[in-house]
Amino acid sequence: MKILKLLFILFISTLHAQQMVEIRGKITANTEAIAFANISVIGQSKGTSTDKNGHFSINISEGTSLKVQAIGYKTKIIKITPEIIQNQPLLIQLEEDQLGLDQVVISATRNRVNIKEAPVVVNVLSPRLFSATQSISVAESLNYQPGVRVETNCQNCGFTQVRLNGLDGSYTQVLINSRAVFSALNSVYGLEQIPTSILDRIEVVRSGGSALYGSNAIAGTVNIITKDPVLNSWQISSNLGFIDGKIPDRTINIDASVVNEELTSGITVFGMKRDRNSYDANHDGFSELTELCNTNLGAKAFLKPNDNSKITLDLTALEEYRRGGDQLNIAPHLTDITEELHHNTIIGGITYEFHNQDRSNNFSIYSSGQHTDRKSFYGGLGGGRTRQDSITAANAYGNTDDLALLIGGQFTRNFKNTDDVLTLGSEYNLSNTQDHIPGYQRKIDQKVNAIGAFAQYEWKPSERFTALIGSRLDYVNINGDYTIQDIDRNSDINQTVVSPRLTLRYKFSEDWQLRGGYARGFRAPQAFNEDMHISSVGGEPQFVILSKNLETEYSNAYTASVNYAKNFNKLQTNFLLEGFYTELQNPFTTVSTGTSLPNGSILEEVRNGSGAYVSGTNIEIGVSPSSKLSFQMGGTFQNSKYKEAQVLFEADGSKPNETDIVISEFVRNPNIFGYINTNISIFAETNLDLTGTYTGPMTIPRVISETGFLQLNESNSFYDFNIKLNHHFDITDNFQMNIYGGLQNIFNAYQDDFDTGATRDSDYIYGPSQPRTFFFGIKFGNLHDL
Repeated sequence: MKILKLLFILFISTLHAQQMVEIRGKITANTEAIAFANISVIGQSKGTSTDKNGHFSINISEGTSLKVQAIGYKTKIIKITPEIIQNQPLLIQLEEDQLGLDQVVISATRNRVNIKEAPVVVNVLSPRLFSATQSISVAESLNYQPGVRVETNCQNCGFTQVRLNGLDGSYTQVLINSRAVFSALNSVYGLEQIPTSILDRIEVVRSGGSALYGSNAIAGTVNIITKDPVLNSWQISSNLGFIDGKIPDRTINIDASVVNEELTSGITVFGMKRDRNSYDANHDGFSELTELCNTNLGAKAFLKPNDNSKITLDLTALEEYRRGGDQLNIAPHLTDITEELHHNTIIGGITYEFHNQDRSNNFSIYSSGQHTDRKSFYGGLGGGRTRQDSITAANAYGNTDDLALLIGGQFTRNFKNTDDVLTLGSEYNLSNTQDHIPGYQRKIDQKVNAIGAFAQYEWKPSERFTALIGSRLDYVNINGDYTIQDIDRNSDINQTVVSPRLTLRYKFSEDWQLRGGYARGFRAPQAFNEDMHISSVGGEPQFVILSKNLETEYSNAYTASVNYAKNFNKLQTNFLLEGFYTELQNPFTTVSTGTSLPNGSILEEVRNGSGAYVSGTNIEIGVSPSSKLSFQMGGTFQNSKYKEAQVLFEADGSKPNETDIVISEFVRNPNIFGYINTNISIFAETNLDLTGTYTGPMTIPRVISETGFLQLNESNSFYDFNIKLNHHFDITDNFQMNIYGGLQNIFNAYQDDFDTGATRDSDYIYGPSQPRTFFFGIKFGNLHDL
C-alpha cells in the first residue's frame, strides 16, 4: 500500500513538472527594448522583470496568464497557449500610456498597485508633464491636477504652499520617497527648492491619507519620488527664461546612471544650478519675485545582495539663497525692507527590503532624515532713518536649526488564495525646530516626538469588490516654547489618537468603478509652516504665535467618486467625478490681533475656531486617440465655510473707527479652479504642448498701511496659459538631443494692484506666480525619451 502511495505521488509530481514550461521573450515598444518591465503570473505571487535589453525568462504552467507592466505603457495580459509555447521566443509589443491610466503607484496603500486597481484615487504627475509645463521646481507643477492649487503668499520671500481640496498647506503631508521627513520649516520654501529634473514622478492622494501617513495628512499626501537608476545613461539640459521679457532665469541640470550587467546594483547622480534675478512688477523699487540662487546635488543607489532582498539609499543636498525687498545690492539692515534667507539642507534615507521565495511575505526596514540650517534676515528700516530704526534693523538677523528623523518598519502579507493583503507597521518621528531672532526677542523651540503604529487589510472577496480597512495609532509628545518680546507661550502635550480609515471600491463593469471612503485625522497644537514665516506690514515685521490653551484639531473626511476608463483600440478615454466633504472640529485659525508689540511689530495669533467644513467636486477628463494627441482637463468646484462667523481681524480699541472683521468663508480660496494639458505631435519628432490653469475670484485680505485697518478685496479671475514647442534629434543610436522654446503665461494674466513702498502689506499677493516669460533650452544625452 505504501509503495502504491509513493508511486502515485511520484506520478503526480512528474505530471506537474511536465506542465511547467519556461517562457522566454522580449518586451519592446516602437522597436525599443523596455528594461525593468514587470512580468507577473495572474493569481500567483510569481514574477520577474526584463533585463536592460528587454529580455526575460519565467517558468509557468500552461493555461496561466502573464501580466506585463512598464512605466509609461499600457498593461498587457497574455494567456499562455500551446501556440505561444511552441513559437518561442515570445515578442511582446507595448503601447504608450498617454493618459497614465496603467501606472503603478505606492501612495494609495503603501504597496505597489496598478492605479486603476487602487482603492483610492491617485493622480500622478510625470516627467512628461514637468516638461510640457516647463516646470523647474515642484511648486510649478502641482497645479495640473484636480483639487490641487499652489499659491504664493509673500512678495518679499516667495513663500509658497500647496492646497488640497480647499485646505491650506499645513493640512497636507509632503513625503520624500514615501517618508514623512519634509518638516514644517521645509514646507515654507521647500516646494521651490526641489527641482523636477531629479524626479521620477509625484503621486497625489486627495483626502483620507491620515491613517497611513500620520496626523498632518488631513487634506491628503503629496509623495515626491526621485529617479531610480534603470539604465546606463546621462543627460545634460540647460534652460534660459526671461521674466517679463527681460529678467533672466537660468538653469542647468545634469544627471547620470550606472547599472551593472546583472541589474543587481546601480546608482543615479544628479545636480541642478538655478540663478534668477529679482523682478519688480510695478517699478516701486521693491521686488515681487525674489532673487534666487539654488544648488542641488544628490544620488540614489540600490544593491540586491540576492534575489530576495534589496537595499536602497538616497541622499540630496540643497543650498539656496533668496532675497527680496529693496536695494538688494547692499547689506540687508541698510535697506527699507529685506527678507534674506540662506538654506543648507540635507535629506536622505536608507531602506532594506526582503521577501520570501514566493514573495508572499515582504518586510522593509527604513530610516530617513533631514537637517536644515537657515540664516535669515527679516526687517529693515521700514522707511524711516531714526537711530532706533537702525538699531532694530541691525538686530533682525536670525538662525534656524531644523531636524526631522523617521525610523520605521513594515510587514506585508499577500494571501495566495484570496488576493487579500495585510499591512502592518510602526514608525518613530522626531522633529526638532529652533528658530531664534535675538533682535526681536523671537524664539521658537519646539520638539515633537511621535510613535505611530498602523494596520491595514485589503479585502478582495471578488474581482469586483475591494475593501481597504485600516487604522493608525499615534502617541504625540510636543514640548514647545514660543516667545515674542514680552509674550511667552508654552506647549506641553501628551496625546494618543486613533485615526481609522475605510475605503470601498466596486467595479461594476470592466470600465466603470465606484470608490468611497472615510478617514479620521488630527493636528496637535504646534507651529506649522505659515507660523514660521514672517511677513512685513506697514514697514514692521508680522509674527504668528500660538494662543494659550490651544486645543487639538480633528477632522472627518468623506469622499466618493465614479471613474470611467476605457481603451477603444488606440483611443484612450478617462473620466473621473469625485465628491469630497471634510469637517474640521476646533480648526486652527490665524487672527490678526491689531496689537503692536513694544518695538512696533505686529502680532497674529493661532486660535481654535468653532468649526468649519470644506465640500466640493473634482472633475477630470482625458482623451488620447493616438500617440500623436492627448488632451486632459480638470476642475474643482468647492465651498470652504466656517460654521460660525470667524474673527479675522480683532480691533484693540486704540484707533477710532476700528472694528472687528469677521468672515464666514475661508480667504484666499477660490470656489472654482482648474487646468488643461494638451500634447500634439506635429511631425514625427516635433511636439507642441498647450497647458494652462484657471483660478476663479477669491477674497484676499489686505492691511492698509496708512491706517493699519484690514480690508477684504475680491480678486479677478486668472487664465494662465503656456505654449512649448520641442524638436527631437537622433544624432546617433547613443546620442539624442532636444531643442525647445515657448511662452509661459502667454496673456500676461498677472496681478496689477500690488501694494507699494516700504510700508506695503507683503502678504497681499495672489494670481499666477510670474508674468509672461519667454524661455528656450537644450537637452542632450543617450536616452530616446529625452
